[in-house]
Amino acid sequence: MVLSEKHQHSVQQLHQLIDTVDHIVIGKKDITTLTLTAMLAGGHVLFEDIPGVGKTLLVKSIAKILGADFSRIQFTPDLVPSDIIGYSIPVSGEAEFTFRKGPLFASLVLADEINRTSPRTQAAMLEAMSEHQVTMDGKTYPLPEPFFVLATQNPIEHEGTYPLPEAQLDRFLLQLSLGYPTHEQEIQMLASPNQSEMLNTIQPLLSLKEFQELKQLVPTVHVQPELLAYIVKLGDYTRTNSKIRLGISPRGNQYCLAAAKAYAVLNLRDYLIPDDILAVIASVYQHRLLFKEYLTPKQKAVAIQSLIEEVPVPLKRNKR
Repeated sequence: MVLSEKHQHSVQQLHQLIDTVDHIVIGKKDITTLTLTAMLAGGHVLFEDIPGVGKTLLVKSIAKILGADFSRIQFTPDLVPSDIIGYSIPVSGEAEFTFRKGPLFASLVLADEINRTSPRTQAAMLEAMSEHQVTMDGKTYPLPEPFFVLATQNPIEHEGTYPLPEAQLDRFLLQLSLGYPTHEQEIQMLASPNQSEMLNTIQPLLSLKEFQELKQLVPTVHVQPELLAYIVKLGDYTRTNSKIRLGISPRGNQYCLAAAKAYAVLNLRDYLIPDDILAVIASVYQHRLLFKEYLTPKQKAVAIQSLIEEVPVPLKRNKR
């Protein structure tokens, strides 16, 4: 499989999208790239950051440039499942009910501060994320295709948070963090036009249909056996490492492969190289690995990087 001219043009449009978002959310081009990588792989993304670093603006920018049907849900402790799924209302003069869809019925859903809501509402989100459907009054309703959840959460040490269950954390393909801007980036932010006004002026660059066509290429990316073995070897190492309480599951390895394939497509390749795996694996591991000792998010990121570096890379940039 070689990328057609049409698909190459679509990938170039995605890179233009990344550049456009970088003018709005300054200095976070790598985060935008990984977010689109996860979406191409059909996965969801969890952003863990303190408030005010641009998570919501980043998601809104991606949705607008893709021309995606966008919905934002602000999660609070009193939110109940019907607030996000929808509810049944009686039909006037008839002995039946009609279903009124909630904000989950959108192609791109921003789940803001998802760990501030109750476990019951989190469970409703889990069904939507894993099954791409919701259940209300015994009936099942399919969600739009494509369906992406880009969620934000506060660090778990903040008050008023409910830690996400491991089953729900595992449904996120990647966990990312924008972090604080550099000194120079923050000066550039202050000197730039109003970011909200910039968001209002941008136009869609790529249709959801074109994005879906690229998404369908991801499973066809060729992978050499040595690279499959490398992903499994990395996963095995997390399961036997004395510092780790819970290592990577087989599904985590599958997600790593899917993300690496999407990264290859984003770089105009129909075959995988080690750099594709190395570009995504830390973000795949960030929310899945549980260390025996408590680590801050920054300490955990450093520990994961050190762990990855301990497993030899099998080959360098060979084509099939």
